[in-house]
Amino acid sequence: MNSKTCNNIKKRKKANDVFYTPKLLAKEHIDYLNITDPSKKWLDPSKGKGVYFDQFPTDNKDWCEITEGRDFLTYNQPVDIICTNPPYSLINKFIKKSIELNAKTISFLIGLINITPFRLEMFEKAGYKMTGLKIFKVYEWFGMSSFVVFTKKDEGTSLMDYGRTVWRIKPYKKKK
Repeated sequence: MNSKTCNNIKKRKKANDVFYTPKLLAKEHIDYLNITDPSKKWLDPSKGKGVYFDQFPTDNKDWCEITEGRDFLTYNQPVDIICTNPPYSLINKFIKKSIELNAKTISFLIGLINITPFRLEMFEKAGYKMTGLKIFKVYEWFGMSSFVVFTKKDEGTSLMDYGRTVWRIKPYKKKK
């Protein structure tokens, strides 16, 4: 996909964020976190059909779903784990809100292309380290997808390093 197409998608008037996660993929995402402590409170901030929420390994769980009148961006309850497939047009807002809630673990199913230095830096500045990354393909979705896991940690290093410099191989020429 070229940059013009990407910019057209980014600047569209109405986002199409409804990409339901297959139930087995949601289960794989939950299992990937390897968190079995039933005392930990789980949150699905974009419940949709409930494929995440219904499979969380505890009854200590909550959900948000804008179409059901429970907006994640106004949620203010303490949680330990946030796990979901967020709406891509709101990904920065979902990251910011997840960080505000100070969950120990934040994990999203997102397109690999959405793991950007800016977003990594948002997590890093808030004290989170990337502790998991699993890359896979969902045939009907654009590009490669991933489970990305961020854990609040004082020690240790992130799995990923990043740079904010934009490199140009050829000199930039403005179009006339």
